[in-house]
Amino acid sequence: MAQKKPKFYVVWQGRKPGVYDSWDEAKVQTDGFAKPLFKSFDTKAAALKAFKDKPHLHIGQEKKTASQKIPGLIGPPIQDSLVVDAAWNTATGDMEYQGIYLATKQKLFLKGPYPDGTNNIGEFLAIVHALALLHQKGSNIPVYSDSVTAIGWVKKKKANTKLEETSRNAELFDLLDRAENWLKSHVYANPVLKWETTVWGENPADFGRK
Repeated sequence: MAQKKPKFYVVWQGRKPGVYDSWDEAKVQTDGFAKPLFKSFDTKAAALKAFKDKPHLHIGQEKKTASQKIPGLIGPPIQDSLVVDAAWNTATGDMEYQGIYLATKQKLFLKGPYPDGTNNIGEFLAIVHALALLHQKGSNIPVYSDSVTAIGWVKKKKANTKLEETSRNAELFDLLDRAENWLKSHVYANPVLKWETTVWGENPADFGRK
């Protein structure tokens, strides 16, 4: 059996930035850290060189360049789909979310505002609300969201929020528990897809308050 080729990890933003010889070491520096920046390299020389550079020179450039040069590779959004988005008021901390049917722009649901929320929580609840609604209707159409974080939470069936529960947002945390339980107890065939804002423009479910 061939021996697995070693990887070397650069942590630009983490508890202790540096170059690490294993993922276990790098993970200690990045897990739970707000907005970590890290990447693996095939050789230590490449990792050491990259560590001296700005992280944006190494993270996300391939995907960004492809979509900018050949946006047609992504293709148009599927019209027979449900698109969701959330809005968070920075002044009040209130959050709300909604979902629309893309082909007709018909609003299918609008929830909130909920006090002391976050945008990521709203995006997560919006996706689960859409999945539950479509499951009830026996529909397998896709659900679009522009939140990579919320899509990741849905895949893991867990809202990995650092928001603290208070008396004001108790209802919101109850909704999170119910959403997580729904994901764990239901099987759905609906693809949960990323709304490609850079190619398609603003999310149609956006609240328009930017």
